[in-house]
Amino acid sequence: MELCLVGLFFIGLERGSIGVIVNSIVALTVTQLPKILERDYGLPMDPRLTLWITSAAFLHTIGTAGIPGANVNLYVQIWWWDHMTHALSASVVAAAGYATVRAMELHSDTVHIPPRFMPIVILIFILAFGVLWELLEFTLVIVSGAVGLQSVLIQYGATDTLKDLLFNSIGGLIVAIWGGIYLTDFSASLAARFGAD
Repeated sequence: MELCLVGLFFIGLERGSIGVIVNSIVALTVTQLPKILERDYGLPMDPRLTLWITSAAFLHTIGTAGIPGANVNLYVQIWWWDHMTHALSASVVAAAGYATVRAMELHSDTVHIPPRFMPIVILIFILAFGVLWELLEFTLVIVSGAVGLQSVLIQYGATDTLKDLLFNSIGGLIVAIWGGIYLTDFSASLAARFGAD
Protein backbone atom coordinates (compact mmCIF):
# COMPACT_ATOMS: atom_id res chain seq x y z
CA MET A 1 0.00 0.00 0.00
CA GLU A 2 2.80 2.41 0.89
CA LEU A 3 4.54 1.89 -2.46
CA CYS A 4 1.26 2.49 -4.25
CA LEU A 5 0.72 5.69 -2.24
CA VAL A 6 4.22 6.90 -3.17
CA GLY A 7 3.32 6.18 -6.79
CA LEU A 8 0.07 8.14 -6.38
CA PHE A 9 2.06 11.06 -4.99
CA PHE A 10 4.13 11.15 -8.19
CA ILE A 11 0.99 10.76 -10.31
CA GLY A 12 -0.38 13.81 -8.48
CA LEU A 13 2.82 15.72 -9.25
CA GLU A 14 2.67 14.72 -12.91
CA ARG A 15 -0.98 15.77 -13.17
CA GLY A 16 -0.47 18.91 -11.11
CA SER A 17 -3.27 17.72 -8.82
CA ILE A 18 -3.03 19.30 -5.35
CA GLY A 19 -5.82 16.96 -4.16
CA VAL A 20 -3.94 13.78 -5.08
CA ILE A 21 -0.64 15.13 -3.71
CA VAL A 22 -2.08 16.15 -0.33
CA ASN A 23 -4.25 13.04 0.02
CA SER A 24 -1.31 10.73 -0.75
CA ILE A 25 0.89 12.52 1.83
CA VAL A 26 -1.86 12.29 4.46
CA ALA A 27 -2.45 8.61 3.63
CA LEU A 28 1.28 7.85 3.87
CA THR A 29 1.29 9.53 7.28
CA VAL A 30 -1.70 7.46 8.40
CA THR A 31 0.02 4.23 7.29
CA GLN A 32 2.88 5.09 9.68
CA LEU A 33 0.52 5.62 12.64
CA PRO A 34 0.12 1.93 13.63
CA LYS A 35 3.91 1.46 13.64
CA ILE A 36 4.38 4.55 15.80
CA LEU A 37 1.65 3.52 18.25
CA GLU A 38 3.14 0.06 18.64
CA ARG A 39 6.83 0.97 18.69
CA ASP A 40 6.78 4.23 20.66
CA TYR A 41 3.77 3.71 22.92
CA GLY A 42 3.63 -0.08 23.29
CA LEU A 43 0.04 -0.34 22.07
CA PRO A 44 -0.89 -3.69 20.51
CA MET A 45 -1.51 -3.29 16.79
CA ASP A 46 -2.40 -6.65 15.33
CA PRO A 47 -2.37 -6.98 11.53
CA ARG A 48 -6.18 -6.74 11.24
CA LEU A 49 -6.26 -3.46 13.14
CA THR A 50 -3.36 -2.10 11.08
CA LEU A 51 -5.04 -3.15 7.82
CA TRP A 52 -8.31 -1.54 8.94
CA ILE A 53 -6.64 1.82 9.65
CA THR A 54 -4.42 1.91 6.57
CA SER A 55 -7.15 0.66 4.19
CA ALA A 56 -9.34 3.66 4.98
CA ALA A 57 -6.61 6.14 4.00
CA PHE A 58 -5.44 4.04 1.04
CA LEU A 59 -8.90 3.61 -0.53
CA HIS A 60 -9.68 7.30 -0.12
CA THR A 61 -6.48 8.26 -1.94
CA ILE A 62 -7.05 5.70 -4.70
CA GLY A 63 -10.54 7.17 -5.11
CA THR A 64 -9.15 10.68 -5.37
CA ALA A 65 -6.55 9.74 -7.99
CA GLY A 66 -8.71 7.39 -10.01
CA ILE A 67 -7.57 4.97 -12.65
CA PRO A 68 -4.63 6.25 -14.76
CA GLY A 69 -5.90 7.50 -18.10
CA ALA A 70 -9.48 8.04 -16.90
CA ASN A 71 -10.95 11.53 -17.04
CA VAL A 72 -12.72 11.23 -13.67
CA ASN A 73 -11.78 9.81 -10.30
CA LEU A 74 -13.39 6.78 -8.63
CA TYR A 75 -15.63 8.99 -6.50
CA VAL A 76 -17.31 10.13 -9.71
CA GLN A 77 -16.87 6.93 -11.73
CA ILE A 78 -18.15 4.37 -9.16
CA TRP A 79 -21.39 5.41 -7.43
CA TRP A 80 -20.72 3.52 -4.20
CA TRP A 81 -17.05 4.50 -3.70
CA ASP A 82 -17.84 7.58 -1.58
CA HIS A 83 -20.25 5.57 0.59
CA MET A 84 -17.69 2.81 1.16
CA THR A 85 -14.86 5.18 2.07
CA HIS A 86 -17.06 7.23 4.39
CA ALA A 87 -18.29 4.14 6.24
CA LEU A 88 -14.76 2.71 6.50
CA SER A 89 -13.15 5.99 7.60
CA ALA A 90 -15.97 6.63 10.08
CA SER A 91 -15.48 3.17 11.56
CA VAL A 92 -11.79 3.96 12.15
CA VAL A 93 -12.65 7.30 13.80
CA ALA A 94 -15.39 5.63 15.86
CA ALA A 95 -12.93 2.92 16.93
CA ALA A 96 -10.44 5.58 18.06
CA GLY A 97 -13.22 7.31 19.98
CA TYR A 98 -14.39 4.04 21.54
CA ALA A 99 -10.87 2.98 22.53
CA THR A 100 -10.15 6.38 24.10
CA VAL A 101 -13.41 6.55 26.06
CA ARG A 102 -13.06 2.92 27.20
CA ALA A 103 -9.44 3.51 28.23
CA MET A 104 -10.46 6.58 30.26
CA GLU A 105 -13.17 4.51 31.89
CA LEU A 106 -10.70 1.73 32.78
CA HIS A 107 -8.12 4.23 34.02
CA SER A 108 -10.36 6.46 36.14
CA ASP A 109 -12.82 5.60 38.89
CA THR A 110 -14.75 8.81 38.19
CA VAL A 111 -15.59 7.92 34.57
CA HIS A 112 -18.28 5.29 34.09
CA ILE A 113 -20.44 4.70 31.06
CA PRO A 114 -22.95 1.87 31.39
CA PRO A 115 -22.34 -0.71 28.62
CA ARG A 116 -25.80 -0.19 27.12
CA PHE A 117 -25.02 3.52 26.60
CA MET A 118 -21.61 3.02 24.97
CA PRO A 119 -23.13 2.52 21.47
CA ILE A 120 -24.99 5.83 21.88
CA VAL A 121 -21.78 7.60 22.91
CA ILE A 122 -20.01 6.17 19.85
CA LEU A 123 -22.80 7.23 17.49
CA ILE A 124 -22.91 10.75 18.93
CA PHE A 125 -19.13 10.97 18.66
CA ILE A 126 -19.06 9.87 15.02
CA LEU A 127 -21.97 12.12 14.05
CA ALA A 128 -20.24 15.12 15.63
CA PHE A 129 -16.98 14.25 13.90
CA GLY A 130 -18.84 13.76 10.59
CA VAL A 131 -20.46 17.19 10.84
CA LEU A 132 -17.06 18.77 11.55
CA TRP A 133 -15.59 16.92 8.54
CA GLU A 134 -18.37 18.13 6.23
CA LEU A 135 -17.85 21.70 7.48
CA LEU A 136 -14.13 21.31 6.75
CA GLU A 137 -14.91 20.11 3.20
CA PHE A 138 -17.27 23.03 2.65
CA THR A 139 -14.75 25.55 4.04
CA LEU A 140 -11.88 24.19 1.94
CA VAL A 141 -13.96 24.40 -1.23
CA ILE A 142 -14.94 28.03 -0.46
CA VAL A 143 -11.41 29.11 0.50
CA SER A 144 -9.78 27.27 -2.42
CA GLY A 145 -12.21 28.87 -4.85
CA ALA A 146 -11.62 32.30 -3.37
CA VAL A 147 -7.84 32.06 -3.84
CA GLY A 148 -8.04 30.25 -7.18
CA LEU A 149 -6.64 26.87 -6.09
CA GLN A 150 -7.93 23.33 -6.44
CA SER A 151 -9.50 22.05 -3.20
CA VAL A 152 -7.98 18.93 -1.64
CA LEU A 153 -11.50 17.83 -0.64
CA ILE A 154 -14.63 18.03 -2.75
CA GLN A 155 -18.13 19.03 -1.67
CA TYR A 156 -20.93 17.77 -3.94
CA GLY A 157 -23.87 19.51 -2.22
CA ALA A 158 -26.43 19.01 0.54
CA THR A 159 -27.67 15.61 -0.68
CA ASP A 160 -24.11 14.27 -0.75
CA THR A 161 -23.50 15.65 2.74
CA LEU A 162 -26.57 13.85 4.10
CA LYS A 163 -25.50 10.61 2.44
CA ASP A 164 -22.00 11.03 3.87
CA LEU A 165 -23.46 11.46 7.37
CA LEU A 166 -25.65 8.38 6.86
CA PHE A 167 -22.68 6.22 5.89
CA ASN A 168 -20.62 7.71 8.73
CA SER A 169 -23.41 6.51 11.03
CA ILE A 170 -23.26 3.03 9.51
CA GLY A 171 -19.49 2.88 10.15
CA GLY A 172 -20.05 4.11 13.71
CA LEU A 173 -22.83 1.56 14.24
CA ILE A 174 -20.53 -1.28 13.21
CA VAL A 175 -18.02 -0.17 15.84
CA ALA A 176 -20.81 0.34 18.39
CA ILE A 177 -21.88 -3.28 17.91
CA TRP A 178 -18.49 -5.00 17.66
CA GLY A 179 -16.05 -2.47 19.13
CA GLY A 180 -16.01 -4.05 22.58
CA ILE A 181 -14.97 -7.39 21.13
CA TYR A 182 -12.20 -6.26 18.78
CA LEU A 183 -10.80 -3.28 20.68
CA THR A 184 -10.57 -4.75 24.20
CA ASP A 185 -6.79 -5.34 24.22
CA PHE A 186 -6.07 -2.00 22.59
CA SER A 187 -8.30 -0.14 25.10
CA ALA A 188 -6.70 -1.93 28.06
CA SER A 189 -3.19 -1.08 26.80
CA LEU A 190 -4.22 2.51 26.24
CA ALA A 191 -5.59 2.69 29.80
CA ALA A 192 -2.29 1.31 31.12
CA ARG A 193 -0.50 3.96 29.08
CA PHE A 194 -2.61 6.65 30.79
CA GLY A 195 -1.38 5.27 34.10
CA ALA A 196 2.24 5.37 32.94
CA ASP A 197 2.16 9.13 32.30
